Amino acid sequence: MIQITMRKRPKEDSVLTQRKFFKKTARGKVIKVLRERYLRSDVSCGIEQCLICPSGGMRPLSLISLVPHPAYPHGHILVPDTNILLGQMDLVESPLFDAPLVILQTVLDEVRHRSIPLYNRLKNLLRADDKRVFVFYNEYCQDTAVYKNKEEIANDLNDRSIRTAVRWYGKHISSMLGSVRVLPNTYPQVVLLTDDVDNRQKASSEGITAVSVRNYVERSKNAAILSDLLAISSGDASVQPGVNHLNAIYSEHMSGAMLTTGVKSGILHQGHFSANQYNYLEGTVKVAAFDTPVLVVGRQNMNRAMQGDIVAVEIFLESEWRIPTNAVVDQDAALRNDDADQSDGEGDEVLQADEEARIAKDLAEEAKGTRKERSPTGRIVGIVKRNWRTYVCHLDPTSLSSTSPTSTATQAVFAIPTSTLLPRIRIRTRQAPQLLDQKILVTIDRWDITSRYPEGHFVRALGKAGTKEAEQEALLVEYGVAYGAFGKAIQACLPPEGDNWIVPPKGDKVWKGREDLRELLICSIDPPGCQDIDDALHARPLENGNIETGVHIADVSHFVHAETPMDSEAAARGTTVYLVDKRIDMLPSLLGTNLCSLRPHVERLAFSVIWELTPEAKIVNVRFTKSVIASKEAFTYEQAQLRKDDINMNDPLTHSVRLLNSLAQKLREGRMRAGALNLASPEVKIHMESAESLDPIDVKQKEQLETNSLVEEFMLLANISVAKKIQEVFPLTAVLRRHMPPPAINFETLKDILKKRRGLDLDVRSSGALATSLDRCVDPTENSFNTLVRIMATRCMLSAEYFCSGSVSRDTFGHYGLASPIYTHFTSPIRRYADVLVHRQLAAAIDHSPLHASLHSKDYVERVLNNVNRRHRMAQMASRASIEFYVGLALQGRGASAVNGVREEAFVIRTFRNGIGVFVYRLGIEGLVTFKGEVDFNAEAYTISVPSTSKKGERKSLSVFDKVVVNITVEKNANTQRGTVKMELVSPVTSGLI
Repeated sequence: MIQITMRKRPKEDSVLTQRKFFKKTARGKVIKVLRERYLRSDVSCGIEQCLICPSGGMRPLSLISLVPHPAYPHGHILVPDTNILLGQMDLVESPLFDAPLVILQTVLDEVRHRSIPLYNRLKNLLRADDKRVFVFYNEYCQDTAVYKNKEEIANDLNDRSIRTAVRWYGKHISSMLGSVRVLPNTYPQVVLLTDDVDNRQKASSEGITAVSVRNYVERSKNAAILSDLLAISSGDASVQPGVNHLNAIYSEHMSGAMLTTGVKSGILHQGHFSANQYNYLEGTVKVAAFDTPVLVVGRQNMNRAMQGDIVAVEIFLESEWRIPTNAVVDQDAALRNDDADQSDGEGDEVLQADEEARIAKDLAEEAKGTRKERSPTGRIVGIVKRNWRTYVCHLDPTSLSSTSPTSTATQAVFAIPTSTLLPRIRIRTRQAPQLLDQKILVTIDRWDITSRYPEGHFVRALGKAGTKEAEQEALLVEYGVAYGAFGKAIQACLPPEGDNWIVPPKGDKVWKGREDLRELLICSIDPPGCQDIDDALHARPLENGNIETGVHIADVSHFVHAETPMDSEAAARGTTVYLVDKRIDMLPSLLGTNLCSLRPHVERLAFSVIWELTPEAKIVNVRFTKSVIASKEAFTYEQAQLRKDDINMNDPLTHSVRLLNSLAQKLREGRMRAGALNLASPEVKIHMESAESLDPIDVKQKEQLETNSLVEEFMLLANISVAKKIQEVFPLTAVLRRHMPPPAINFETLKDILKKRRGLDLDVRSSGALATSLDRCVDPTENSFNTLVRIMATRCMLSAEYFCSGSVSRDTFGHYGLASPIYTHFTSPIRRYADVLVHRQLAAAIDHSPLHASLHSKDYVERVLNNVNRRHRMAQMASRASIEFYVGLALQGRGASAVNGVREEAFVIRTFRNGIGVFVYRLGIEGLVTFKGEVDFNAEAYTISVPSTSKKGERKSLSVFDKVVVNITVEKNANTQRGTVKMELVSPVTSGLI
């Protein structure tokens, strides 16, 4: 009989092999977690030449090809601490920063705990082919694991753990090279990279080589370029003067604990800060306690908050409440004389801040009594969470002290963000003259109370401003669109047959649970040039007089499996992004434009929704099935429309299109009766000179055909049917989409304008009431008026969003715009990740395949959908920005030079104290026309009065909804070096003469 001996671990060993920490549950309960840690003797060092460590595994480090550094002539390996990776990731990611790196497990875990975005960047760095980076699991290595001393705080424990690992690496290399008789004074050095002065001193006393990041970079061979990438850190004494509170411009932010206490007690209010795009001295914070956003006037009251920051705001007494000033205050014009080299807290900067505060106060006083309804007003007292990111900027040429191309001196200059919602950023760079005409990326490092501007550092140049390549990449970066190539791990998930993949013969496992629908007359209808064809349709009469209709969607989930690299990348990207001249795919093109795309005359895998409808388009029954189809034709909207309308075409496929169209019309009528909204957005089409050159020559309104509505109606029907099914089977984790009813206060301004300017009433009690009143908003003399009102109504709406069915109450599931009690997205899995999740849930709901465990987790579904919602919003903004850029190029192509310009009709959509906002309907763009002369502003009547430029002594009134003529020019901005669309009024007055 085998004897088993049970040995009890000595008590003193438990602290080394056990980890104890506390965590808070979703209900707020604090629990103690105890985890066993198993220490090993076979943890590899990652060095290729090592004969001591066990063989096998990745070994990216090599002692033979170590990068030379003047301070370490025999080579070195860098071990960065946590704060280096948190604060200097731009530097570490640079191809010029080519030292071999050891990332300790302690550092990796702390980065993950403190910043998920930086952790994701670090993971990408570990996978990069051009970097030599190794993760050393020091906490599982018996020679480097440390235990917590009494009274030792977590930060000190982590620092000691890092020093222990660095010291072990040094001894390990000595043992490795000593065995091959290498002289000790020629060993490569293991260098701790840290900006923590105390940690460097402790390392030095322990015989460890430690250096600050600035000291390391300034002595490297690429110092001139790499020094620009350095973020200003707390331990960087060379560039951080002491804060002089006597010259403080802003108030100190409250601590996190004080903010939490203040918000819980109701003294403070938390919300997102939104800057005013027309007046840089105003902003708002949307908080739960008030229906209207809290107004923040003046940069001192904004207290260094930036667009998108989550802030805590203190509300003033009601006697100090104000209304928005309705004035255009341009940041670039107001700050053109500021000196970027002005030291923080110096007298001139304080005086400039005081002058700014005076202007803001004067504007607020002017607006104080003009309207009964004032907005709650306050000041920001702390930042709960920063929204800092990498910003697209250009250098202000007036801020350079030297423009000589040969100058390599460090200059303090202003980087002006592309977005007007952001303040200037002060950076220090040696490359200022070379970057003058470039689009550049800048990251913010800090914003002290003595500085009018945030301080940051240069990251990289995108290219010459104004070029299509640089501008398109700039907008992708600005809106956070992931546009890099798909990596090797993702490509490995694709079918090995590549383009030669075909649907296998019947009998193959692919056919299990699939219906053979290849004989059906199925077709697709899409925009011209569409390559990623998600959907196709069919319709055929049944013997009982009813009609069978089907929507067939690309079966993407057959190729994209859960928890694979390709699935993770698709989840991260969230959506395909459509720009004017390119498409940034969510999935590799092999799937998106080939194997999943429902191209004509080839067999493809599909997920089908098939209904039996009455001739009145009432649903008799619906079924869902995986299928194999063979589309008979891929129509454009125009081709399908022509085929439907051609009385000489009577083939079965044409009859199918006509049948689909007649049903679609009845489906639409039913939705409108139920209260669905017919909203509008400015959609234009950019006409290119040729497919090869991609040079825009004109802009025209998109034409909406019957066939557009045909496809839309059946996609809506499929989405609603699928939503009901997956919510029935998975009531807690179904992936759904909702559109919340907008608060009535959102429509107050539009209602007031319509009533005062046109005598029209807007009823917003329900979606049906709103739809009816929108139909009545017509002007017999102006056909575009109704569309304009619908565009303005759309802007009063809340955005639709994806959500997890178990996360909200059942009565909030509805889609306000569609007047549907439940909705989802199922019909575009090639370009929307939410649809991929819905496909997986539907497949499980019909027992075709089991549901992956992750989709049974409400927390997982919520986390993924939060990212998808954010990516969807950013993709929309990127698409709009691309259109605006190409509209500018097209206007240039039409001769809209700074001398001549192009004249277009426009509607006044907003009035300011010193200008008007106009909407050029035909081009789908907005513009601002400002007046420098005497302007009488009537906020109550949404009217301004300006001197007539045709008759001396007379005045002309301009009101919202008035039709005007503007002259549009594309001028090269002196700062951005990019063509900027400018508008001037030419009728009924000439704004340039006022």
